[in-house]
Amino acid sequence: MAKSERIQKQSWKPGNMLAPIPAVLVSCGTAEGSKPNLITIAWAGSVCSDPPMLSISVRPKRYSYDILQATREFVVNVPSVRQARATDWCGMVSGRRQDKFAAMGLTPAPSLKVKCPIVLECPLNIECRVRKALNLGSHTLFLAEVVAVQVHAGLIDAKGRLRVGDAGLLAFAHGEYFALGRSLGRFGFSVRKRRRKA
Repeated sequence: MAKSERIQKQSWKPGNMLAPIPAVLVSCGTAEGSKPNLITIAWAGSVCSDPPMLSISVRPKRYSYDILQATREFVVNVPSVRQARATDWCGMVSGRRQDKFAAMGLTPAPSLKVKCPIVLECPLNIECRVRKALNLGSHTLFLAEVVAVQVHAGLIDAKGRLRVGDAGLLAFAHGEYFALGRSLGRFGFSVRKRRRKA
């Protein structure tokens, strides 16, 4: 039997089936203007490497939406499995009624380049300034330039490389959270020549 005959497919209606994707905690707001808030975002992604840029998509009815429109900056805090409960909770509860940092025992710490705080407990913090907001329908996409990055010092090896596999990062797929698994190889492993043994 041919391999193509063993694989069967079903047709589904068009939808957001890309998986897994990051589930991130986006912090926004400042002590001077609006109180700092956290919003859980699953619609986030890299869009450009030079200059480094990423995007997040937010529904206009969310509390953080007006904050993002007013301040034009935010931090993408990449959580580990240790922040899984906080990540889920921050997506279920409105910042209009709750101080999410306090309720989840998360520490707001200073950013390097933007006014909103980072989440100290998250292994990676990506500080962003909005370049453009695009109304796409149910969500508005905030296209932003990365202006600073903070990384947990314990994830840096002796050669200064990021050991991202040690971070225990969180992933999201079709309504469920997952812990990222083992590394299968570095970028380009499929074409790298094997070293000959001496």
